[in-house]
Amino acid sequence: MSPNSADNLVIAGKSYTSRLIIGSGKYKDFQENLAALENCNAEIITVAIRRVNLGQNADEPSLLEVISPQKYTILPNTAGCYTADDAVRTCRMARELLDGHKLVKLEVLGDQKTLYPNVTETLLAAETLVNDDFEVMVYTSDDPLIAKRLEEIGCVAVMPLGAPIGSGLGIRNPHNIRLILENAGVPIIVDAGVGTASDASIAMELGCDGVLMNTAIAEARDPVLMASAMKKAVESGREAFLAGRMPRRLYASASSPVDGTFF
Repeated sequence: MSPNSADNLVIAGKSYTSRLIIGSGKYKDFQENLAALENCNAEIITVAIRRVNLGQNADEPSLLEVISPQKYTILPNTAGCYTADDAVRTCRMARELLDGHKLVKLEVLGDQKTLYPNVTETLLAAETLVNDDFEVMVYTSDDPLIAKRLEEIGCVAVMPLGAPIGSGLGIRNPHNIRLILENAGVPIIVDAGVGTASDASIAMELGCDGVLMNTAIAEARDPVLMASAMKKAVESGREAFLAGRMPRRLYASASSPVDGTFF
């Protein structure tokens, strides 16, 4: 099955051919961000409402002047929020700025050092936003019980961390990711921790529906080239998952058949 045909990523009823989502922070300028976006073929770009201008600051350049919301799905996020109230207020501001846009990425952080999610506040915010008719993609811990609860609340995608935000440590707890996937009825997208292409492939080989990354591309020596590498990594990891890997064995297994051969 080709990742660009019937095997699309569907979020809140909308179909995407790319399973890679990228961010809009840490690039040297909007043009570099656009070049990375184009080079990785991502169709969704997440934007921190508190850090990136989408028109709320009339005297500053707007990201929307460079990256078209007609061509790409703009995914406003609540980065920098540490309470449910702040996160809800930020999402409502994004809805106003983007003419009623409902799809948001919720993240409520616990502290500035680890940027781990505050799960209690995340649950509160998720419930409020879902009841307010938002379509919520939610950043959370890799706790399978919390992931399932967020799905039950009505989130359209659950996004467990692979490792701390911006750490580049890769997928630190693949076992928990597998447990989340086993019980999921909505897309599971690894969010945070990817450092290089092999990390993205591992996430996809586990069976994740997608990968969201920002720092891994933006802080690469050549962000545009790394964006291309991430595109290929996500696609190859997805294909490997669909193909089904060979079983792991304790001992060797001959590549050529030995039965019926002549000596």
